[in-house]
Amino acid sequence: MARSLNKVILIGNVGKDPDVRYTAKGDPVATFPLATSEVWRDKDSNMQERTDWHNIVAWRKLAEIIQELVKKGSRLFIEGRIQTRSYEDKTGEKRYITEIVAENMLILDGRNNRPGAHAGEEDSHTTSTYDDVPADDDLPF
Repeated sequence: MARSLNKVILIGNVGKDPDVRYTAKGDPVATFPLATSEVWRDKDSNMQERTDWHNIVAWRKLAEIIQELVKKGSRLFIEGRIQTRSYEDKTGEKRYITEIVAENMLILDGRNNRPGAHAGEEDSHTTSTYDDVPADDDLPF
């Protein structure tokens, strides 16, 4: 059996405030769009830009952290995996969606740029879905 790897790393801006819902079991799920842009010069030396939008999904503790800290316009580093799933729309037609399932997140905005921030707070915030791995600012040294 061949080994494989499904790993995605994105740095981009949040397109709208995250939407947090709860599963029947009560697990939180956060979803939001993340924009990444590519800039280049065309053959006439004019600047060109293309933006791609990615559907981000985060579960449980990471979803709760996103709900508390992430807003439209936030600049994020997202690490996760690509997942494609299907569903039936309201008309019964089968649809497909490709999502990035976030496993780790780093907020790249300074905390002082967010509402409710306190002076002296660190400029970034690291979160992880791995409960046994402390975030950088949780380390005792």
